[in-house]
Amino acid sequence: MPDTFLERTHGNSSPSGRKGTLSVWVKRTELGSNQYILGNYNNASNYGYLKFDQNDNIAHYSNWDTDLQLVTNMKFRDLSGWYHIVLSVDTTQSTASDRLKLYVNGVEPSYSTTNYGNQNTTNYLFQASASGGHRIGSQQTTQHHFGGLMSHFHFIDGTAYPASTFGSTDSTTGEWKINTNPTVTYGSQGYFMFKNDNSLSDDSGNGNNFIVGNGTLTKSEDNPSNVFSTMNFLNRTTSAISYTNGNTTVSYPGTWVFSLGNMGVSSGKWYWEAKVNSGNNANSYYGICAEMVPAGNGFYNNSQNGAIMYAAGDSGDTYIDGSYTSGAQTPQNKNTDILGLALDLDSGTKTLKIYKNGTQLTSGGTVNLSSYYNDTVVFPCFSGNSSSASCSFNVNFGNGYFGTTAVSSAGTNASGNGIFEFDVPAGYTAISTKGLNL
Repeated sequence: MPDTFLERTHGNSSPSGRKGTLSVWVKRTELGSNQYILGNYNNASNYGYLKFDQNDNIAHYSNWDTDLQLVTNMKFRDLSGWYHIVLSVDTTQSTASDRLKLYVNGVEPSYSTTNYGNQNTTNYLFQASASGGHRIGSQQTTQHHFGGLMSHFHFIDGTAYPASTFGSTDSTTGEWKINTNPTVTYGSQGYFMFKNDNSLSDDSGNGNNFIVGNGTLTKSEDNPSNVFSTMNFLNRTTSAISYTNGNTTVSYPGTWVFSLGNMGVSSGKWYWEAKVNSGNNANSYYGICAEMVPAGNGFYNNSQNGAIMYAAGDSGDTYIDGSYTSGAQTPQNKNTDILGLALDLDSGTKTLKIYKNGTQLTSGGTVNLSSYYNDTVVFPCFSGNSSSASCSFNVNFGNGYFGTTAVSSAGTNASGNGIFEFDVPAGYTAISTKGLNL
């Protein structure tokens, strides 16, 4: 949930706050607002934080702007991948620029603002007191929550480590990759959160556990080693369309608009699930869309080559490459039914297969793809209109959730990639970076 944060009150056994390291992997789902990764509040004059600011820069402040600060020139607006952020602090250094280091995916960015402070300045993000505490995902009020996912959150008390402690460059791809078991000394107030799950327990061995301060902490299969598709927050024809729950829930305005997954595929066999929420499901459509369909038009279900759209509701209507058929699908899909889509772009005859609650439709269950889907990129596609009642979808690309509700009993999955409610057809896998590289 976008208003979720964790908190703990730390003891006063920490050193002076002159040395420390914060390392975390994050995947953003929202842009254009202040979003705190970590905040530490001692009192109204002494506090520190690391955040994305309203301009999508990364910013670190200690004691607001009077002691220590870094603000990047670069804007971080990628909603499809993970960023690795390391803040390394050692204010005992005699060289000013060595007192404060920020790394993103192993590289120190350029800054629009710097203030390295005086030697031995206290950095209040790392200084503890009995009255203070850390909040992960929020500042020290109920404002500016982080929108997105976090993984492998290391807080180091008393030692400044470089980014290379927590990651390295892949020799084949050149990409920055995670070190899942770094060798570090955490210090008395250090902790390691989100190692493999959404546990509130500290994996550093210190027992510096957190509690949920607000919201619901939801586990995700999406991680720095395997990035799953979501709905594309940036692909919208109107700002009234809403993406929530890590961009896996899409809600539509009172006009017809469509939205795509943020990973397209041109080959392979792919499976995903969706659930139409309560509301006007007669105004809800789902299917696939080829790259040729322009994103800026008023497309929903009308004549459109390169789009296959199925109605979610009593009509059972289909629109296939501009050809409308009334009642083509049996049985019809209802609210709360789980829709399964299996896209085969590898076989001699490319197909899209439609499932309802794990069983393929008896009529309209298989569509043979036309030449519009050859040698192009194909996206999961959803469309809606909330003019008479709310219209929204929860999409499970393999994270194992519909919105914030976990699948009730995971089906079999031969590829082992993703968690789905129903059995994944043989040979199919989740749309994810691991799936793309199988």
